[in-house]
Amino acid sequence: MTESDHRASDHRVSSAPQPQFLVEPWCVREPELRLDRLAQSESVFALSNGHLGLRGNLDEGEPHGLPGTYLNSFYERRPLPQAEVAYGVPETGQTVINVTNGKVIRLLVDDEPLDVRYGRVHFHERLLDMRAGTLSRDVEWTSPAGRRVKVTSTRMVSLSQRAVAAICYEVEAVDDPVRIVLQSELVANEALPDLGKDPRASAMLEQPLISEEHMSNGHRVVLVHRTRESGLRMAAGMSHEVTCPDAADHALESLPDIGRLTVATRLKPGERLRIIKYMAYGWSSQRSRSALNDQVVGALAAARQTGWEGLLKEQREFLDEFWEGADVEVDGDAEVQQAVRFALFHILQSGARAERRMIPAKGLTGPGYDGHSFWDTETFVMPVLTYTYPHAVADALSWRHMTLPLARERAGQLGLSGVAFPWRTIRGQECSGYWPAGTAAFHINADIADAVVRYLDATQDERFEREVGLEILVETARLWRGLGHHDVEGVFRIDGVTGPDEYTAIVDNNVYTNLMARRNLCEAADTAMRHPDVADRLGVTTEEAASWRDAADRMRIPYDERLGVHPQCDGFTDHARWDFAATKPDQYPLLLNVPYFDLYRKQVVKQADLVLALHLCGENFTPEQKARDFAYYEALTVRDSSLSAQTQAVVAAECGHLELAHDYLGETALMDLHDLNRNTRDGLHIASLAGAWTALVAGFGGMRATRGDLRFAPRLPGGISRLAFRMRYRGNLIKVTVTGETATYELLDGPGLVLAHHGTEFHLEKDPVERDIAQEPAPAPPCQPTGREPIPRRMDPHDRSRRRVR
Repeated sequence: MTESDHRASDHRVSSAPQPQFLVEPWCVREPELRLDRLAQSESVFALSNGHLGLRGNLDEGEPHGLPGTYLNSFYERRPLPQAEVAYGVPETGQTVINVTNGKVIRLLVDDEPLDVRYGRVHFHERLLDMRAGTLSRDVEWTSPAGRRVKVTSTRMVSLSQRAVAAICYEVEAVDDPVRIVLQSELVANEALPDLGKDPRASAMLEQPLISEEHMSNGHRVVLVHRTRESGLRMAAGMSHEVTCPDAADHALESLPDIGRLTVATRLKPGERLRIIKYMAYGWSSQRSRSALNDQVVGALAAARQTGWEGLLKEQREFLDEFWEGADVEVDGDAEVQQAVRFALFHILQSGARAERRMIPAKGLTGPGYDGHSFWDTETFVMPVLTYTYPHAVADALSWRHMTLPLARERAGQLGLSGVAFPWRTIRGQECSGYWPAGTAAFHINADIADAVVRYLDATQDERFEREVGLEILVETARLWRGLGHHDVEGVFRIDGVTGPDEYTAIVDNNVYTNLMARRNLCEAADTAMRHPDVADRLGVTTEEAASWRDAADRMRIPYDERLGVHPQCDGFTDHARWDFAATKPDQYPLLLNVPYFDLYRKQVVKQADLVLALHLCGENFTPEQKARDFAYYEALTVRDSSLSAQTQAVVAAECGHLELAHDYLGETALMDLHDLNRNTRDGLHIASLAGAWTALVAGFGGMRATRGDLRFAPRLPGGISRLAFRMRYRGNLIKVTVTGETATYELLDGPGLVLAHHGTEFHLEKDPVERDIAQEPAPAPPCQPTGREPIPRRMDPHDRSRRRVR
């Protein structure tokens, strides 16, 4: 299986399936249970805090699309078989595993198990509340024997108590007295479904956990397991509070792979049995069984002391503070309004309590991409967190810093200086088995450095700069200085690399890579100058820093004078164009239906590459160059990746194509709520979700931030009448409100700062500042490859040319 098989086989369909969730501003509501879409809803309804993740499986455990409980960075090793032995290609991979499941609460009604596939479901609704941080469920069900019950449950993964999750489960008799048996379980080594041949699916490992200890004591059960190959140890525990109107029998037991509390009672019509289930999880590669057991017991004790209502209160307070600095309001497009809050909620969940662990491409919502972290995190997810919840960025980048020894070892293996961060990983080792789209994609090193620079600019966190940031910048600069070379004319070249577009591999002077490397080199030199004592400890000499500046000053940036555009890399615009008219819809994604050889030698773009440079390195292009470059690459980009639409939205908006930008916003924002790529079952596309915020704030808000210069150039499409967003920058909390004619800037907290509106600076203090937005004529719309146009968000009756079935 190739690297691109894992990463690029996302593909759109011309008409999305009918959405299964109601459109509401602050929640995601599923008004009926759809068993054919169960796996998608499990991903959408996943709860996490960055340390612990629970897929939105039904309480009973069955039926399920894909069961899942995950601990960040808890993985198993597996072999990476290669067709041919090659030096430097990894032989071992890492796969996130489904750990002990504590979500299961089975219910028997007069000996009949509650199973939605049997009996009669009168009502079934689930609701993800993005302000409360909870998943609730209401069910009314009649058993095959005619006994009717109501069940309500509320589930949470605590954002305030990192190791803790909790469930409140209630069952009520409706028409007749019933005998109720409730079984609350911890289950290890669950049987997983066969996911077929989908290359995006995780490499599932059967029976990955070996029992080391199991114990039950009073109201508590704890199971301790370790992995067979990676040697990681985990513990899971549960504790309960049971309330019922009459006497109930209790039985608590533990076995190597299961812990169970059984409660039996009788309920009269209108009476309820209520159980509060507290769960706690911990893992370590070093701590002993007894230490992990004690950690879980302690977490359970803290949860019980806080209580269910206390946990809910802490959760709401945490989220209230987050939304105060992160909320986005969208008038005119209700689907996007819901989607951007859904996106922000899941992005927060992916990193809020990761605490020096990675942020995977799927977060902790599913096993897709084997649970790996890629460049997605630094390039697409961290910008959102930098301006809304920067603490999580510091943690995630600190994890990268902790893996520097492994990255340094990898660079040495490749014969390079500095560090070579892995293309895909869980623990820090390279896990990409396809080197043209993995090892050769060296731009990930500049992406990580850029995330460091962006965080430092937004927070002015000097301690982080000295202890973490500078070393990352120095070691990545050393990589670029050794990877590139000065040619006979003194121009600095970076040859034989792969940029973001994996349909154009092993190329010379990829523009995006070279521009990001240039920034990396300059920032490393500047930061070393600010902290000479740290730089000296890292062995940075004056001559070395000067060589970085020289390489940056002489960096080759290809330009095609004949066409008046920047080629994606040397020679790209000389290649033959892909024959899009002859490509059938079912041939997308191309990488699964045509040879790589053909892709690599044609002008066809998998995802934004040169256009990503227009966004992230926009200061290197004139407005005229951006317009020409964007139009040229629009006609070549097929978006066989969920990462592309957000970048195209931002640059489309900057170039004046506001309606097209709105279309791309819809694609990135609704990727999972509408299951556009038909693979949300494997987990959410966290980077694509981040694109909802990016397309709105950087696209229609025109937000750019560099070295203390925070500027905006807002303009709205016809389908959005008002946009308001909040963001944090250098100790300030600001709110920007945009309508069709004006933009209003408010300082909600902080000392004040200088902003720019469409190039004109002003000082924002306690009084709001309102500025007019000049109206500009829309340029001629660019063309996309045949059949690859985004689905329109707004239909113009005078322009039928862009109408498509939605």
